[in-house]
Amino acid sequence: MIKKLTLPLFIATIFASSCSSVYMPNVPNTPMLSQKGEFSGGLHISPRINTSINGAYAVSDHIGVLFSGSYINREKKTKDYRQKLVEIGGGWFDTFGPDNNRIIEIYAGFGAGNTDRVFREFDDNDILIKRDLEEITYSKTFLQVNYSSKKNSNLRLFGTNYPLNYGTALRISNVDMKTFMRNSMGQVREGNIFLEPIFFTRMRLNETIQLQYTTSGTFGLNSRKHMNAGNSIFTIGAVINLNGKKPKENSK
Repeated sequence: MIKKLTLPLFIATIFASSCSSVYMPNVPNTPMLSQKGEFSGGLHISPRINTSINGAYAVSDHIGVLFSGSYINREKKTKDYRQKLVEIGGGWFDTFGPDNNRIIEIYAGFGAGNTDRVFREFDDNDILIKRDLEEITYSKTFLQVNYSSKKNSNLRLFGTNYPLNYGTALRISNVDMKTFMRNSMGQVREGNIFLEPIFFTRMRLNETIQLQYTTSGTFGLNSRKHMNAGNSIFTIGAVINLNGKKPKENSK
């Protein structure tokens, strides 16, 4: 089911990404923790060069803590966009299934970020005639549920089997502007609640390192001019997991 949904969601992502929003989601933390002492870390990059870093640690057999950060700095002739975002959180996880190779995780947390946007207009002679600077700071709280499986399917490339596993998550994010300045003048602040369904596929290179492909949609529950659901996620990255339960190999 997850594999069937990935392509339509990717297409929706392309269309949604053409919209403009002051909030660009980071890659949600989906560490797939399985036992005490396990560490998960990830680095993900989107075509927009939005870079996300995730880290998680299992402090017990069922409790994990999270850290995430993202950064983007895009400069174009008519528009610049820069955002910084950090998050921390924690929650509960457990394994289940016949081989304990399925994982459920529930996390909550909070974060803070800032976005700077510059808009420029030029005349027919390519002379700058208008420049708008928007500076926004915001706070964020989130709740997410992750489901993933370490049950492997094999992808055979150049005579070598690469185990694949899949996962999905639903994150609910409440994002509220703390300040909103336009050309040094205060503006009406906005907030919104976003539903962010996430799908990811991981290809295991060895017992520690996996490549991850992530897609998501972003849906705002409220109609807003600036804090809207105009950005979604499509990233490629790498994930490491240390001291976790070893998945069983698929003999097929």
